[in-house]
Amino acid sequence: MSAKRLWLLDVLRGAALVNMLAYHVLYDWVYVFGHESWYDIWSPGCHVWQQYICWSFILLSGYSFTLARKPLKNGLLVASCAVILTVVTVGFMPSESIWFGVLHLNAAAVLLTCLLHPLLRRCPAPAGLAVSAVLFALTNQLPEGYLGFENLRLCALPAAWYRSNLFWLGLPDFTRFSSADYFPIIPWIFLFWCGYYLAGLWRPRTGQAPAVLRPLACVGRHTLLVYMLHQPVIYGALWVWHAVF
Repeated sequence: MSAKRLWLLDVLRGAALVNMLAYHVLYDWVYVFGHESWYDIWSPGCHVWQQYICWSFILLSGYSFTLARKPLKNGLLVASCAVILTVVTVGFMPSESIWFGVLHLNAAAVLLTCLLHPLLRRCPAPAGLAVSAVLFALTNQLPEGYLGFENLRLCALPAAWYRSNLFWLGLPDFTRFSSADYFPIIPWIFLFWCGYYLAGLWRPRTGQAPAVLRPLACVGRHTLLVYMLHQPVIYGALWVWHAVF
């Protein structure tokens, strides 16, 4: 089994997960338990760190779609986990409720790609990658009300588009919507499709990871399980630490 795996993808997924764990430990320490720290989600450094983690997951998810034997089944499984995540956060941590986070985005992207796969695969990989990248850059700030990438504002969008609060699509009304983790379909599906088309241009070697990287590869093979368990484990460990020390 390990001889047939693309071990570099497992390692990259594992590295993204380790980064996510470290990020969420600091987030809970500062914003849930109220401790002082250098960590500030609004600082440029933490923003870049957070975006690196998210970009890594979404790109790798798009790439992995092309390798899945049963992508529809995978998409439905992730969608089920996303629903559980919303129910748990709304029920037990309402201040940290997640209505459309990265897990919801991943499920929606997989299911939409299953639906559109006959059309998407007709596009040559170089063109598909280029178009997806441009669309992601142009719509990167759609939820904020304008076209452009990060702080580069190309044009403002009509306020009327946001009144229906289509937060799942990327048109939220922030006066009545909030989500602790928010990744709408637009722009992020275009980054997912960047990974999808990248798979047509580059394929790493199969085999077993070097010994030093095998722990990361092992973590990367169980992405969904780690994602679903990491916050309860982190919260529980920090609660014990906070109570004891």
